Amino acid sequence: MSDSLADLLGGRRGALDATVPPVVFGLVWLLANHSIGWAAGAACAVALVIAVWRGCTGGKATAVLGSLAAVAAGALVALYTGRAQDFFLIRLLSNVGSGLAWAVSILIRWPLLGVVVGTVLGQKARWRRDPDLLRAYGRASWVWVFGQYTLRSVVFALLWWSGSIWWLTVAQIALSWPLVALVLAASAIVLRRTLPADHPGLRHPRVEVPAD
Repeated sequence: MSDSLADLLGGRRGALDATVPPVVFGLVWLLANHSIGWAAGAACAVALVIAVWRGCTGGKATAVLGSLAAVAAGALVALYTGRAQDFFLIRLLSNVGSGLAWAVSILIRWPLLGVVVGTVLGQKARWRRDPDLLRAYGRASWVWVFGQYTLRSVVFALLWWSGSIWWLTVAQIALSWPLVALVLAASAIVLRRTLPADHPGLRHPRVEVPAD
């Protein structure tokens, strides 16, 4: 199930796209005598190239433009404040916001993992009418809350506060695809163990048809 979940969510591509521009920013900042201008320009240029490439290869417009906008916003913040670590501030805030959104979605019984997977599979809200799937998606979504967003938020906050561009760059790599892969695998395990042995799987919600 972990492979199918990874394929459905497209985790690797999104994680790599989000990682390359910040890494370029950190490397250019270190090599260009701590020039925020050069670093910001290089990060934006790389983000633009990735956006054009993804757009030409069938990437979703919202995801492509969102990634580009995040890099541009980070660059503008860093240029405005004159502090290189502020380039990573947008990513810190986005992880805090994402963690809160995922937690709230679980509490109101609309776990975002189910929303995302259900949308990809064209199920709309049918999965919510399957009590087993609803429970499984809820439990698996907590893996994303704590295993990804909370962990990232804490690490990025500490490194941003310390102003360590080198370690922020390293963390950007370590907490991108490697972490996403672990979270995908862990959430797939939770899904599999939560669903009954006779459940047909994510693609086939068991929706009871009310009797006439």
